[in-house]
Amino acid sequence: MKTAILSFDVEEFDMPFEFGGNASLQEQIATSSAGLQSLLTILNRFNASATFYCTGIYALAEPDNIRSLSMAHEVASHNYYHSSHKTDDLRNSKLVLENITQKEVKGFRMPRMAPVSDADLLEAGYRYNASYNPTYLPGRYDYRHIPRTIYQQNGLIHVPASVSPRLRLPLFWIAFHNYPLSYFFHLCKKVAEADGYVHLYFHPWEFTDYTNMPDGAKYPFYLRRNNGLKMQKRFNRLLSFLKQEGFAFKTTSWLLEQTSIFAESI
Repeated sequence: MKTAILSFDVEEFDMPFEFGGNASLQEQIATSSAGLQSLLTILNRFNASATFYCTGIYALAEPDNIRSLSMAHEVASHNYYHSSHKTDDLRNSKLVLENITQKEVKGFRMPRMAPVSDADLLEAGYRYNASYNPTYLPGRYDYRHIPRTIYQQNGLIHVPASVSPRLRLPLFWIAFHNYPLSYFFHLCKKVAEADGYVHLYFHPWEFTDYTNMPDGAKYPFYLRRNNGLKMQKRFNRLLSFLKQEGFAFKTTSWLLEQTSIFAESI
């Protein structure tokens, strides 16, 4: 069975600050929450389970949203804050999410796919790390040395985002907005043929018209494409395609439970 792991980073929408804009914390939370509702409508239509990596700050602001997510999906950690980090944040974000959901939080993804210590994650009680996009993204990171598929390192499971088998073309959110859909679908098929699963990641705020908000941010062209209603339509087409291709929509923990590497880490 081919598996589609859909994952979403639920955070305070602080990207305007990267492009000369400004937004209050309340506005940041509201943007993510509005997108989350549109996204969930689509997931519910396809009865699709997913993994949501949530910051502690967002969870404290919207505990009902996080609690509701945990009823049908996996809730994992996206650190305590989206734009800053200290080691204690790893444990604190996990505690916040577990207190709200009353469920174990097993996974972690660092904001902006920044590096994070395996030892620190294990010490904080996490079982897997989904913080690698094993490709080259100019100005951000070069993870081409990272294995493409699930692997174990220093006692911690790593779940990289999917990239194409040969050229390591990324299938992350920016690619989804800018590739022709037919080409993105082609890459999904190639990844599934090689790996048996595809692991994609997005953000709820992509499902809003965030580039047209009066926050003063000046976004580059590749961030202005196919947001809001266009994103909702494209994402609906993606799930339709995956369903027609026989993919099952599962959480990250579900996939790991099917592998021997997960059992070995217990």
